[in-house]
Amino acid sequence: MNVLSLFDGMSCGQIALNRANIKYDTYYASEINSNSIKITQKNYPNTIQLGDITLLDEDKLKELGRIDLLIFGSPCEDLSITKSKTRQSLDGQKSKLFWEAIRIKDLIKPRWFMMENVASMNEESKNLITQYIDVKPIMINSNIFSAQDRERLYWTNIPVDDLPEDKGLVLKDIMEQDAAEKYYYNKPFEFHGWDKKVIATLDLKTHEMLKRVYNPNFKCATLTAVQGGYQEKKVYDNGRCRKLTPIEYERLQTVSDNYTYGVSDTARRSMCGDGWTIDVIAHIFKSIKK
Repeated sequence: MNVLSLFDGMSCGQIALNRANIKYDTYYASEINSNSIKITQKNYPNTIQLGDITLLDEDKLKELGRIDLLIFGSPCEDLSITKSKTRQSLDGQKSKLFWEAIRIKDLIKPRWFMMENVASMNEESKNLITQYIDVKPIMINSNIFSAQDRERLYWTNIPVDDLPEDKGLVLKDIMEQDAAEKYYYNKPFEFHGWDKKVIATLDLKTHEMLKRVYNPNFKCATLTAVQGGYQEKKVYDNGRCRKLTPIEYERLQTVSDNYTYGVSDTARRSMCGDGWTIDVIAHIFKSIKK
């Protein structure tokens, strides 16, 4: 089986294929982020990197030969509800790359395909994607498999099995013991009580969402790409507030510990936030074997 992954990131598709015990011959990856490529090649040195999706013309695609599985999660920045005041949907600078993926899908005509994107997009965008993908999406929340709330839409022609029972994981189940001191905040905070998902609020001069500190007895909110400025998810740990470690980010995405090791903490968190929840994708992929 030959696989083409667009917007491959840190190669979550490849992790999921291996977790689902699906054998593949060649894995082509289209990615431009140098940190993501570095981590992919560290873990999967046989990956064939193709670079910028916009440069994958018909001649280049023909050189790849038959593609059995096409997977992609086109950039969601212009679709997400977190950009509700400025989002431009599929006309946005990043999310318009969806049309490049559709162009490639129409050219290569893969046997199997899967697209992932945010569930918070507006109905117009969802309906337009459905029209061009030609299958209806299914919504899966990663919280069944993980300690993270993460609703995502999946458009695929792979027949997806019924979802398993909720594993019941919460933040404390994935937290590192004795996290390094560098992850703790020396900032005052307001404690809201153990019955609240947002157990505390840091005293910071920033957006309210970035002040939130999560209760270890609850699920974590959806991970996002991190670019500094207190954007890391935070947890209450032994009476103090701290940012989640890169390993905890990996665990929330059901990625093996230290898969992303080798780049900065910020880059590691960003890769996880931009990536897929591996156990969700593996659940979808396992039906390919049938």
